[in-house]
Amino acid sequence: QVQLVESGGGLVQAGGSLRLSCAASGRTFRNYAMAWFRQAPGKERDFVASISWSGGSTAYADSVKGRFTISRDNAKNTLYLQMNSLKPEDTAVYYCAAHRTGRYYSFDSADFGSWGQGTQVTVSS
Repeated sequence: QVQLVESGGGLVQAGGSLRLSCAASGRTFRNYAMAWFRQAPGKERDFVASISWSGGSTAYADSVKGRFTISRDNAKNTLYLQMNSLKPEDTAVYYCAAHRTGRYYSFDSADFGSWGQGTQVTVSS
């Protein structure tokens, strides 16, 4: 198992930026793909972005493509999500997740076995 702790959430005005971080411990971070998901009130948890074990391949939800950037620093065991041009509809709790076994990115939450506690992002209009 890997332990994940998110940070960096907060309140920001529309058009602003935030950078989320996810610190990992307990398992070899660099061996596994990682992802960000989000859950808005009353809605299901949705895929945001995913990254391969090396950082060489990434994937994004259409709703965030061109605005969000996922990255990782394997030396620091940390995953990042840079969020620019934020919109009120980006308001949600953001979760980082570690793939159960695989090195390549995935869109499916069922592929991810370890989750952080989440960090709240609120975008005001």
